Amino acid sequence: MKRVSHHGRGTAYRRSARTEAGPGLLCIHGSGGAAGVWKSQSRLADRTPVTAMELSDHGESGSLTAQAGYEALSGYADDVVAVAEETGDRVLCGNSLGAAVALTVALDREIDLDGLVLAGAGARLPVLDDLLVWLEEDFDRAIEFLHGPDRLFHEPSEELVGISEAAMRETGRATTARDFRTCHEFDVRDRLEEIDVPTLAVVGEHDKLTPPHYHEALAESIPDCEVATVDDAAHLAMLEQPAAFNGAVESFLDRF
Repeated sequence: MKRVSHHGRGTAYRRSARTEAGPGLLCIHGSGGAAGVWKSQSRLADRTPVTAMELSDHGESGSLTAQAGYEALSGYADDVVAVAEETGDRVLCGNSLGAAVALTVALDREIDLDGLVLAGAGARLPVLDDLLVWLEEDFDRAIEFLHGPDRLFHEPSEELVGISEAAMRETGRATTARDFRTCHEFDVRDRLEEIDVPTLAVVGEHDKLTPPHYHEALAESIPDCEVATVDDAAHLAMLEQPAAFNGAVESFLDRF
């Protein structure tokens, strides 16, 4: 993986580019995740360059000393800006926590963007109280819960569950708990009208973590936002139904 240095730490990213056309797509993983969650989106690299990055304390990226909430979210936003400036990518594609980071960049950072793809997203991302407790006290139970029916996946294969669980365990309890707590404190419902770039909200049909009505609310409040529903998928639609997810993103990219 490549690495860009900023704010005293390094942020890792993997870039696929079989063309230099288009705006460039910068993909940001969710809580406890890593760049591998976007493995199937490299297929879009014939359409535009695709970058999958790893937030601080995830995968091969450096460490960030930050409390859960806006402090961590701001640090993650700095990671995204650094990679975007290094690669020139102008469309941010974030899943869950990654979508919250993308929204934060669009709202609070001076950076030229062409668009946003918000997958498994919401203007607010409340987390079940029991899950927050398990993340602090019983990590195995938290992982089991998240991989239950219609949470991260609808009908996953053993391979997909293995990829997801391995990434979460490698990230570790402390960082994963910080990620979910950061999601729980995230709320930009009163700022969505400030988003001034075209936006696509992508939701898995069966997603119980960020259900379809979260994405419909985004479309109602962001001035230029459309919703795409991925059938037979839950929260990690880009892994579970990559062809349908990529099709929705490619149609969105045709606008640029």
